[in-house]
Amino acid sequence: MNKDTFLALEQKLIELGLDSDLDTFDTIKRRLATREKFDADEFARQAIYVVLASGFSQKTAKMKHTEIMNALWNNAGYEELILIFGNVNKINAIVKHWARRQRYRDGYYALETLQQKLLYLEKLPHIGRITRDHFARNLGENVFKRDVWIERLFQKYGEDLFDRLESETSLPRGYIDVILWKVCQNGLVNFD
Repeated sequence: MNKDTFLALEQKLIELGLDSDLDTFDTIKRRLATREKFDADEFARQAIYVVLASGFSQKTAKMKHTEIMNALWNNAGYEELILIFGNVNKINAIVKHWARRQRYRDGYYALETLQQKLLYLEKLPHIGRITRDHFARNLGENVFKRDVWIERLFQKYGEDLFDRLESETSLPRGYIDVILWKVCQNGLVNFD
């Protein structure tokens, strides 16, 4: 895949109205450029989305995320949350993220290196290696999540795909990741 192909795919997503993850492509791109610090509520909002999104469709994750965040803002308890989303493990993690949001946020921003931050995120409730990278990217870290789609792209285009596209487009690899994931999710890449 080269720059022209990538940019054409990005444009196609925009034309189809598919230009978002939890946040819009423009917001993701801005966060990657500025690495703004989130307050505790936004930090938890991002964590909760990543917990919900792992293993579920983006459509389901976005819908349930909105419902859960509204419930949390209204001081919902565990029983109310489990009625919204019946996955006990994920609701337990969401409750912890919300209750400990200030501590988790402060712990993350107290770290200096990307590697320290990634290791820290991986220790949070229901955050694994792939979800850690998704979470870090949504926090403004220039990383990509090495999920099944990216592995398939590496097989087709080579392990240096992100290095090449980052160099050719001057876009951050975190943004490239969002585009490539969305392209794969929507069947816009042929893996034959």
